[in-house]
Amino acid sequence: MSTSPNASRLFNASCLALIVTAMSFAIRGAAMSSWTEEFGLTNEQVGWINGTAFWGFTLAMVFGGPLCDAIGMRRIIGLAFVGHLAGILLTIFAWDYWSLFGGTLLFGIANGSVEAACNPLIAALYPNNKTTKLNQFHVWFPGGIVIGGLVGYLMGKLGLGWQAQFATMLLPLAAYAVLFVGQSMPKTERVEMGVSTGDMFAACLHPVFLLLVVCMLLAAATELGPNQWIPNILENAGVSGLLVLVWITGLMAVGRQFAGPFVHRLQPLGMLLGSAILSAAGLFLMSQTSGPMLFASATVFAFGVCFFWPTMLGYTNERFPKTGALGLAVMGGAGMLSASYVLPVIGRWYDDGIAARIPEGVTADALQKAEAGSEGALQWASIQAEAGLEAFGQVAYLPIGLAVIFLALFIFSPKKSTPNH
Repeated sequence: MSTSPNASRLFNASCLALIVTAMSFAIRGAAMSSWTEEFGLTNEQVGWINGTAFWGFTLAMVFGGPLCDAIGMRRIIGLAFVGHLAGILLTIFAWDYWSLFGGTLLFGIANGSVEAACNPLIAALYPNNKTTKLNQFHVWFPGGIVIGGLVGYLMGKLGLGWQAQFATMLLPLAAYAVLFVGQSMPKTERVEMGVSTGDMFAACLHPVFLLLVVCMLLAAATELGPNQWIPNILENAGVSGLLVLVWITGLMAVGRQFAGPFVHRLQPLGMLLGSAILSAAGLFLMSQTSGPMLFASATVFAFGVCFFWPTMLGYTNERFPKTGALGLAVMGGAGMLSASYVLPVIGRWYDDGIAARIPEGVTADALQKAEAGSEGALQWASIQAEAGLEAFGQVAYLPIGLAVIFLALFIFSPKKSTPNH
């Protein structure tokens, strides 16, 4: 049940804002190979550009979360709109590394502002059903990636470049602005509870809360790092990387939409433990397969990362309600900060793997310039595919660590999380 008469409109507006956020991940991921060619960048440099979206997100989350109570969620959402609009336009008209970097940073700040405002907004709108509603809200992160991925794929087939693809995000941007305009916002849950700002900060220093922040670092790196590189890497492995990403995120969207029964039967910690195990298995399988079998290993990975992000937010907020908007912002910010670092790391592993596979006496430049369909071109594609998939296998060690932590929490925590009053 909702506590606000305009809850459905605010929830739908929040979902549209998240669609803009998510479309940028898919469209930017598809543009990565074009950026390396058009701007003469390395994979590591492209990783840093994409990573900028994540630490820009973190900045907005960490500063915007506490400000939700001080200046209101409406102003944070207004900042998101301005950042999205400026980020789209600067990226479309980018001319070098730094203009791409700046556009991606603005987009990241906008994306973080959406999460900083909308997570506590939904928690306030649905105080008795937080984990399920947050999962349903976060349907539109993978859902938006599906939309962005299909837009990128179809527009690419029509010969329309990445600039035109970025422009399509202006439509849901205008839609969420219209839905939010003139709407009254509820007070955050922490304010309704009468918890002081000092108590909110103190609750964020609880040892178990800090452990959950570490878990969020690992969970986000597991989900977002590979997903951003999949369109680029899998394109050389015998499948459309963009369609594999659409497949993964489509499965995630369906899983999150029907998260309620899983939350009820497994409890959040059980869901998180299963997620860690399946994520590790999916990444290891992906590193060992090619061609159509990549869809099978990607399916395992999709079911692994499906519930990670929203369940981490829901479980943490239910167990530590006094952390309020700040707690949600710290968790989301930590997740995006982690992704900002893992992206260039994967890019470096990718570059190193390619370098290690180039035969003696042959240069990477010669292979890159080989005529399409020639032995050299096929060899270059094979080298890239093997190196990229090997990098995914290295990421798989992160969810193994997570599984150990979640198992310990599962054993030593009550079956149903008890709020930390």
